[in-house]
Amino acid sequence: MSQNKSLPATIAQNRRARHEYFIEEKFEAGLVLHGWEVKSLRAGKCNLTDAYVLLKNDEAWIIGVHITPLLATSTHVVADPTRTRKLLLKRREIGHLIGDIQQKGHTCVPLSMYWVNGRAKLEIAVVKG
Repeated sequence: MSQNKSLPATIAQNRRARHEYFIEEKFEAGLVLHGWEVKSLRAGKCNLTDAYVLLKNDEAWIIGVHITPLLATSTHVVADPTRTRKLLLKRREIGHLIGDIQQKGHTCVPLSMYWVNGRAKLEIAVVKG
């Protein structure tokens, strides 16, 4: 039996983004995380409210995601809860995002974070304000 059955699929939702923006296109991205961040995500300590996606040098970065460190697991590490994290997307998807965001009034925001086969994934969307 898989150990993923006991974990909830959704880690965090960005409800504010769904109300403030018109969603045009969605993408699924992986995240580059540290070990203490994964443990905190399993405990559900994540906030996507003020986060946004920055595209720079043909790479995607998520800024403003707040992952609260657990006291028991991050004692040996200086934890930065709002550090900039790299998103894992295909080159074709990044090129598509860059083209969409260059249109006036468009931006890219995270909608939700969830588990897929034990890996944290982020649903991002190109939105119009």
